[in-house]
Amino acid sequence: MNLEQFRHHAHKAVDMMADFLGDIEQYPVKSQAKPREIYDQLPASPPAQPEDMDAIMADFTQHILPGMTHWQSPNFFAYFPGNSSYPSVIAEMLTATLAAQCMIWDTSPAAAELEELCMNWLKEMCALPAEWEGVIQDTASSATLCAILSAREQASEFAVNKAGFEGYTDFRVYCSTETHSSIDKAVKIAGIGAANLVKVAVDDEMGMDPAALEAAIQADLKAGKQPLCVIATLGTTSTTAFDPLEPIGQICQKYGLWLHVDAAFAGTAMILPEQRWMGKGLELADSYVFNPHKWMFTNFDCTAYFVKDKEALIRTFSILPEYLKTSSRGQVNDYRDWGIALGRRFRALKLWFVIRSFGVEGIQVRLRDHLSYAQWLVEQVEAHPHAMLMAPTKLNLVCFRFCPKHLSPEQQDALNEKLLHRLNDSGKLYLTHTKVKGRYTLRMVIGQTYVEKRHVEAAWEEIKKGV
Repeated sequence: MNLEQFRHHAHKAVDMMADFLGDIEQYPVKSQAKPREIYDQLPASPPAQPEDMDAIMADFTQHILPGMTHWQSPNFFAYFPGNSSYPSVIAEMLTATLAAQCMIWDTSPAAAELEELCMNWLKEMCALPAEWEGVIQDTASSATLCAILSAREQASEFAVNKAGFEGYTDFRVYCSTETHSSIDKAVKIAGIGAANLVKVAVDDEMGMDPAALEAAIQADLKAGKQPLCVIATLGTTSTTAFDPLEPIGQICQKYGLWLHVDAAFAGTAMILPEQRWMGKGLELADSYVFNPHKWMFTNFDCTAYFVKDKEALIRTFSILPEYLKTSSRGQVNDYRDWGIALGRRFRALKLWFVIRSFGVEGIQVRLRDHLSYAQWLVEQVEAHPHAMLMAPTKLNLVCFRFCPKHLSPEQQDALNEKLLHRLNDSGKLYLTHTKVKGRYTLRMVIGQTYVEKRHVEAAWEEIKKGV
């Protein structure tokens, strides 16, 4: 493909993209493909000769699109949103065009400095502690692993990185029983071991119980273990439960533990002044993460990771081979020293486009709309004779189930599970489930970039039909 052919096909691709986004409500939200169906439709071997781009695009439309679940549909209410937006897509196209490797300042000065600027913008937008410094990671999972590794190195005076775990085999990490599974994975990768992850009991609203946390720490100290860090969650995956940061932070300070706060989804809500209740005690944290690629209309991947002490982070990850030594070192941020990967994408560009295109007030308007739609749904659930809320609706995740009184709890579970599959198989909307206190529960998250109240109303009508 030459440059003029690229221009021609790129224009056609953008028209196709715009048509797709304009018609996205016409597609089944959840792919209706059966296992192996897509694979079996495609050639088993690669082509020996070049293929025409029109043919490739035709196959994309015929074979790939039907196998995609459409996260950008306003009828997507599953998991948590993995949002995009028009300005973010434009920025991603430019990022792909530049195709820059942004590992250090010298390899793309604008990328490094724009990242620093955007992280400071986010800090201001969310009223985070002014002394914190931030970096864009790929996912909250990676950011949490960075936090645990930094805690490990700080506690060992950076000895584990140098000599291994000898003398440091009794580290303990604490989180609630509701915490995301990425914590389990991180303690394994960090070499601490799944057996040393302590799951702390939760209260009636499924937030971590500070008294239970302190009791677990004291028990470990008596047993000769070394408490290392606590992972607190603002907005758990299952029900958006909130761990009480202030008492947890005070316990961490009392025992000298690293406090990492995971607000992967809910953190975007702190752009709203009225939602900053969730951050009370955040100044006690050593590290903090939230994902603009979830609820802030920015394409995946874009994770905002903030630290109180950037030197602990950099000392944990910095390696300086001769070929990466530069005259600018020490004057600028070389972000490859701020995380796991050496190679880095230009993630800041799409964040910059989104913030400038929406404006802070525009983002706030959209977030408030989502919260109001969720409260409308709560009212519908509460008014329905056979429905009940299963967890407090603190933000825009509504957890509910149908429980006709003539059915046993087990029969009610079966009813809700059957309803979920029927709804998702219809292609009209997409929900997921969890279990709350052992009972099968439907989850409906209202946070897609372009969702309107009419979509929520139509979804509720469809849900009620199945009961």
